[in-house]
Amino acid sequence: MRFKLKLLFSILMITALIFGFINIYFPLEHYSFERLHIFLFNLCTGGTILLYYTQGRMEVSKTITFFFLGSLIYAFSAFFKIYPLTILISIPLFVLVEKIRIEKFSFLPMQFLKSTESVSEKFHQASLLCLSIGLVMASLVILNNEYLKCVTMGKLTLDTFFLGFSFPLSLITLSLVFAMLKKIEGTSARIIMEVCFWTITLGVIIFFIFILFGKFIPQIFITSALFTAVVIVFLLYINFADKIQQKLFLTSGIGFLILTAISGIVYICMQMSEGWYDPEKTKWLLQMHVFASLYGWNLCGLSIICRFNDFPIRLHSPTVIFIHWMTVVVLAPLGVFYGWFAILATIGYSFITLTLFFSTNKRRSA
Repeated sequence: MRFKLKLLFSILMITALIFGFINIYFPLEHYSFERLHIFLFNLCTGGTILLYYTQGRMEVSKTITFFFLGSLIYAFSAFFKIYPLTILISIPLFVLVEKIRIEKFSFLPMQFLKSTESVSEKFHQASLLCLSIGLVMASLVILNNEYLKCVTMGKLTLDTFFLGFSFPLSLITLSLVFAMLKKIEGTSARIIMEVCFWTITLGVIIFFIFILFGKFIPQIFITSALFTAVVIVFLLYINFADKIQQKLFLTSGIGFLILTAISGIVYICMQMSEGWYDPEKTKWLLQMHVFASLYGWNLCGLSIICRFNDFPIRLHSPTVIFIHWMTVVVLAPLGVFYGWFAILATIGYSFITLTLFFSTNKRRSA
C-alpha cells in the first residue's frame, strides 16, 4: 500500500477515535459525535480498505475512490441529520460494493454452499455482503423512523443499525485468520471450520434480531454459541497457523474478540437483573465492549491488510500489543467519562496506529 494511502487511513482512524471523546469537551444537544466516531472508522476507513483488499491492486481504482468520497458524504449527512442525502448516497455505495463483490465472486453467493470453497473466501464474501446489506438496512430504518413510521420498536434506532457496519470488518479479519489455516482444510478439521463459519455469520444476525425484540434469554444462548465458536477458532489458530509475525497480531486480535464476547454476555446478564440494573452504571462496560471490537479486534485485521506485503516489519511486537491493550481496554473506555484519560487514549492510539502503519520493513533495511 502506498505511503499516502496509509497516511490517509491512519489519520482517519485517529480522527475517528477523537470524535468518540469530543462530547466531553463540546457537548451538542441535537448531534451525536458518536456517529462520526463509528462511520469514519467502520465505513469510510474500514469499508474502503475492505474493497481495496478485495480488488488486490496496488493503485486505487476509480470505484474505490468514488466509494470513499461517497462514504464521507454518508457519514457527515447522517451526523447532521440530512437524511434524504444519506439515503440517496447509500444507493451508489451499495452498487459499488456489489460491483466489486460480483467481480471477485459471483452475483449469487453460491460459494457458501460449496465444500470446495475455502472458509477464508467464504468469510471474505460474507464481509462484502454484510457491507452492502448494512447500507440497505440502515436506509430502510431511516425511512421508517423519519418518514413512514410503519414499525415502532424501542431498539429500532439508527445508532443501533449504524453499529452494524463494524461486522464486515470483523468478518474480513476472520478471513485473514482462516487464510492461515488453509493447510488443515483438507483434514477432518474442515468440518469444525465450516461449523465456526455458519455459527458466527448466522449467529450474529440472529443475535441482532433478538436485540431488536428485547429477548434476553435467547441472547444468552446465542452469545454463548458465538463465544464457543471464537474460542475454537482461537485454539485452531494457536495450534495450526504458521508462526509468522502476523500471527502474533492476529492472536492479540482474537483475544480482543473473546473479550467482546465475554463482556457482551456480562452486559446481557446485567440487563436481565431488572432490580438493580442502571444503564449509567454499566455504560463503562458497554464502552469497553465497543472499543475492544472497533479499535482492538478490527484494527488488528485492518493493519495487517494495509501492511500485507511488508511483513516482517521493524517493531517490538509484544510492546506494541501491550500498549494496544492498555489503550483500548483501560484508557479509551475511561476517556469517555474523563477528559485526561481521553488525551492519554488518543496519544496511545496514535502511537499504535502510526507504528503499525509506518514501521520500516526489515528486508528493505537489509
